Amino acid sequence: MTDFQTPFHDLDIYNALPRLSGLAMSPDGERLVTTVQLLDEKSTKWINSVWEIDARDRRPAQRLTRSTKGESSPAFTADGDLLFVSARPDPDKSDDEPPAQLWTLPAAGGEASVLLSRKGGIDGVHPARTASTVLVSAGVLPGADGADDQEKLDAELRTARKDNKVAAILHTGYPVRFWDHDLGPAQPHLLDVDGCRDLTPGIGVALQHAEPRVSPDGTVVVTSVMTPLARGTSAFDLVRIDVATAERTTLLSSRNADSGPGEFDYSAGPISPDGATVVVSVERRSTPETAPATTLGLLDVTGGELRPLATDWDRWPTPVAWFPDGSAILVIADDNGRAPLFRIDVATGEVTALTSDAAAYSAAHIHPDGTTIFAVRSSYAFPPEVVRIDVATGQVTRLQNPAERPVLPGTLTEVETTAADGSRVRAFMALPDSASASEPAPLALWIHGGPLGSWNSWTWRWCPWNFIARGYAVLLPDPALSTGYGQEFVQRGWGRWGSEPFTDLMSITDVVEERDDIAGDRTVAMGGSFGGYLANWVAGHTDRFAGIVTHASLWALDQFGPTTDISSYWEIEMTPQMAADNSPHLHVDKIVTPMLVIHGDKDYRVPIGEGLRLWYELLAKSGLPAAADGSTQHRFLYFPDENHWVLSPQHAKVWYEVTLGFVDEQVHGTTPKLPAVLGLGAP
Repeated sequence: MTDFQTPFHDLDIYNALPRLSGLAMSPDGERLVTTVQLLDEKSTKWINSVWEIDARDRRPAQRLTRSTKGESSPAFTADGDLLFVSARPDPDKSDDEPPAQLWTLPAAGGEASVLLSRKGGIDGVHPARTASTVLVSAGVLPGADGADDQEKLDAELRTARKDNKVAAILHTGYPVRFWDHDLGPAQPHLLDVDGCRDLTPGIGVALQHAEPRVSPDGTVVVTSVMTPLARGTSAFDLVRIDVATAERTTLLSSRNADSGPGEFDYSAGPISPDGATVVVSVERRSTPETAPATTLGLLDVTGGELRPLATDWDRWPTPVAWFPDGSAILVIADDNGRAPLFRIDVATGEVTALTSDAAAYSAAHIHPDGTTIFAVRSSYAFPPEVVRIDVATGQVTRLQNPAERPVLPGTLTEVETTAADGSRVRAFMALPDSASASEPAPLALWIHGGPLGSWNSWTWRWCPWNFIARGYAVLLPDPALSTGYGQEFVQRGWGRWGSEPFTDLMSITDVVEERDDIAGDRTVAMGGSFGGYLANWVAGHTDRFAGIVTHASLWALDQFGPTTDISSYWEIEMTPQMAADNSPHLHVDKIVTPMLVIHGDKDYRVPIGEGLRLWYELLAKSGLPAAADGSTQHRFLYFPDENHWVLSPQHAKVWYEVTLGFVDEQVHGTTPKLPAVLGLGAP
């Protein structure tokens, strides 16, 4: 281990590192703002603040907002005023617990003030680029929807629920919750800040997962709308909303001739600078045999035929922005363990990579002159940071950010192997500086979730450097079902969770364990969500690992499918036969490896029942059951008030401490030093 103590050697210092996310650019391209999370004084909450980054890289980053409630969703008006959402107290009102409101910070200077205040709060901000139009996403109670004085009635209904301490929700459709929160009783609407005018009266639940796109001149909105259908299914149509009249027109329907879900779902990308064309993300619906696929198309905002774009490109693009002259579209796509920026020519569909570094890009904006792109960049070598990209040369410049890059306690490399079917399987691997033939490092195999995803960008929740600082090497492979390697790489694992994804993991682990700087006989496996599913599958199919950590994991597929928050999605792939062939719980008797089970009670994607059943069946039915006195080598770390990810600082620290302690116990035979806050010993 390096003598220099990095932030990753101390979890308190690690938790206190500033965490940057998102980026907004003013219409003239001269101002950039981002959101930074910082720990509060008690180290029990991360608080967001808005910071300005100098686009010309002449001065340090400057903090613009400061409050105990934090600020989010920064965006610029056409005039350059900064908008943000915050539940900070309004100095002109006496509400002790105000909901999130829309605030404005004038470009000319001065104090922030409330632009729009409503009892139901504000969820998102959508300003027009060249006009004064500002729209917001906000919840409206169904009992007030469409009323003559909608805002007044909505406020009265909310007050009645609060005063009577009623939290009950009466559902009439599906879904009823999402990730970690209940859906309803309020329904998302789109409001014009001018007069708080509702542009979507009577829309119901249709905007639950929408990302509205406002035309540059503020006259039109294009958005996806979710339409509930028979048997708990839904479809995502594309609609246009006239801002002046609130008239809605369906541009693309995702329903078939029998009014059931069609072959494709649609969502809106950015609208062209002249306001005439919208980029459409087209998701081909999966079937039990066929994986989904994402492509792009171009559509006139007044309707017509969808024109496919870049049809020969074997990647899943996310459209980000139009180039100012309307000739091309900027997109991001997973690609071989990266997520580069690409340019797609509108006329020819030609795809050109604009970046070539080993990094993942997000939140990209094109300067009005078309020569420069600003974006957030991260990789496993550094956390998110704001950069400037020269479009002509691809040169990337790191701007002056709110914080410097933290020093790492090791190095990052790449490894790969060839699967039995000839597929290339690659991975990142982080190594401690001390790893050598004379001092080989124990190995932690980390398995990503999704499953449609990739280990290609920094994550604070699963940060390998906290393990590297304690002497472990961490392997981060992309097995079958991972994105960025072509459609066939996804397809080879579709409906075959326990086959190619599992064998890919074992194959690349075999290769790494043969290295002389790796202690191949001291290896553990860890995974979360779908990665937790694979950790459970690994546990029932091999005894090669010293210990296994399974976080927020799927255990019994026949139970998971009907109880997750979006059953209608999972049941397509998860047929009864697929569940029977791939469910880890059917192999519990083969588990002989100590396991650490981790689950949060507020996890609605992988409900707590999965963790509870796994824990009981490990003790009662596994090949390593509880002893006669009830003791066990397995452990269950339970978070009553955390969700799928475990987001609070104090619990994230406990997560790392318990996980590292468990891994040390299995690999080194040491007694874990558990955090005193668990109440198991004297502080």
